[in-house]
Amino acid sequence: MKKRGKIITAVLAVIAVLLIGALMFAGNFLFEFGLYPEAKLTMSDLFNAGGVQGIGDGPEIQATDETRAWNEYAAEAARWYASQGEKVSLEVRDGEDVSHRQGRMIRNEGHSYAIVFHGYTGRASDMAAYARAFYDMGFSVQTPDALAHGESDGKYIGMGWLERGDVLKWINSLIAADPEARIVLFGVSMGGATVMMASGEDLPENVKCIVEDCGYSSVWDEFRLQLKNIFHMPAFPLLHTASMFCKLRAGYFFDEASSVKALESAKVPMLFIHGEEDTFVPYEMLDRVYDACASRIKEKLSVPGAAHGMSAATEPELYWRTVERFVTRYG
Repeated sequence: MKKRGKIITAVLAVIAVLLIGALMFAGNFLFEFGLYPEAKLTMSDLFNAGGVQGIGDGPEIQATDETRAWNEYAAEAARWYASQGEKVSLEVRDGEDVSHRQGRMIRNEGHSYAIVFHGYTGRASDMAAYARAFYDMGFSVQTPDALAHGESDGKYIGMGWLERGDVLKWINSLIAADPEARIVLFGVSMGGATVMMASGEDLPENVKCIVEDCGYSSVWDEFRLQLKNIFHMPAFPLLHTASMFCKLRAGYFFDEASSVKALESAKVPMLFIHGEEDTFVPYEMLDRVYDACASRIKEKLSVPGAAHGMSAATEPELYWRTVERFVTRYG
């Protein structure tokens, strides 16, 4: 009996080691899938293949005079963006390590600036239409490539949490060049989360307002949803393990990267925008971030029929009338 008990104990120990090893492997895979652009398989690969729910499978936008005009405007804006402005660079120091963030500055007259942040797996040029819209309002426009995106350095994606420090550096670089700068922060999707996460920092008085479009409530909430949608798995224990790997390799836990927590310290006027048909960053997150925001002045815009990141294209007149009114009043 004693020998049999030892065998059972040994077998159970081997099974436990194998299960733990499998969990570690799966957790690391999930971390790299979502946040390491050089991984063999990434979320970006699934985006391109049309394999992510809520990306590319939203309701079809009805062709109206407004949407046709917006599509023409966006196409012209892409050509305009490619021929305008100058490259700008930001040096980021982490101890002895030095890396650089890249971006583009398109200058206008006056002291009004909009810093425009792109979404997950995107790049600055994706924001050409938004940049042109702000330029047409009279803003100088800066469009950074986020950490580990486009031409910017970086190994792991920060989902807005690591990038919030870069936001402050971009702000300070503008103020150093123009102490009278009046700055608006704007972002879509991960860019929206980035500006929300930055809202809780000690922002200079030059930052007058923030506009976010379809940003998520937290990295944990968003990854839990995608784990269910893509892999059909519950959060426990895989997401907890992936979060641990993220802390070890990228420096943050998924649940600490929270727009909701950051917004509890927000002070500047904020406008929240979300498409009512968004399933990738669910529409319900709009109320979560809006309700969390401690700013004395805050507004929200729900866009009927708009899927993820498509609010400007779905209802361009409503979208830009609301944004322009807000930034004119508070920016």
